Amino acid sequence: MADFSPLFRTAIGFDRLARLVDTLPDNTAAAYPPYNIEKTGDDSYRLSLAVAGFSADDIELTVKENTLVVAGRVAAENGKGEYLHRGIAARAFTRRFVLADHMVVDGAEIANGLLNVAIKRVVPEALKPRRIEVRTVANAPKTVNGPAEGQAQLPQAA
Repeated sequence: MADFSPLFRTAIGFDRLARLVDTLPDNTAAAYPPYNIEKTGDDSYRLSLAVAGFSADDIELTVKENTLVVAGRVAAENGKGEYLHRGIAARAFTRRFVLADHMVVDGAEIANGLLNVAIKRVVPEALKPRRIEVRTVANAPKTVNGPAEGQAQLPQAA
């Protein structure tokens, strides 16, 4: 059986299918930077990436063909000194997230080392369910089973 969990860990808006796949065992390693996907409402989500050491100028968000691409580039250091231990990753990254149809990135902000991206589902009016009114016709023609008024009935052959 194929493991589809990597696909759904980066897909937003496919909740029902993702829940089915969540029962499969997870055999993949986490990639940099770590992230969370939260459902914040019926049609809204928040993608949070841990981007400590990055500023808003270091991060670029682009959406193209139902794919959200988050890229981070750290500016070159000024030779501030020699690291005795470097545990905070400050390397460039690119993460891709597949968006379901009609998902729109609503905004992004960076605070406390987390990049929070607001995503919501916006269904176009043409695709929303609409109620069709059923009318009754008051003057419908009546069906006549016998001869019309004023006409003599023809004798039937024996």
